[in-house]
Amino acid sequence: MKSSLIRQRTSLQDSILEELNKQMAIEAHSCAAYLSMSAWCHVQGLVGCADYFKKQSGEEREHQLRIFDYVTSMGALAVSPEVRGVEANFEGLRNIFELALDMEIAITERFNFLTELCHKNKDYQTAKFLQWYLDEQMEEEENARRCLELFDLITPANDGLYQIDKAVAKLNAE
Repeated sequence: MKSSLIRQRTSLQDSILEELNKQMAIEAHSCAAYLSMSAWCHVQGLVGCADYFKKQSGEEREHQLRIFDYVTSMGALAVSPEVRGVEANFEGLRNIFELALDMEIAITERFNFLTELCHKNKDYQTAKFLQWYLDEQMEEEENARRCLELFDLITPANDGLYQIDKAVAKLNAE
């Protein structure tokens, strides 16, 4: 079935559309990665951390759908990504916190790249759309860093994991 002629006309440039579709795939992978982290935490009895990562997973899904909605509203084709290579086994809770922070930093760098690409191509509308993500990433990185700080401050000795789990659970309420 052919696309409508009206839908074939869009101000969204092909290079930017391609990168937005790649970003949707990154968001989908992050969604799955956080869900996997949540599952691991549940198995370890870390329910507060599991709930935190489940919430993070949902946020990544919302980020993906926000891009999907933008692309489709611009009359372009949003490509639903295939997700592969999601880790299911982790060395420990600190390892998960490190992976989460690394993932958020990489996503921030990616949105910086996308925004720069938009400016180079004079696509100011998409650059404006991406500003929300840049603001959001400040919070995402801050929370990921805070999880690592809590782990290092409390330490897992004795009842430390329990205390870490409770402290991370409070991040969901903020």
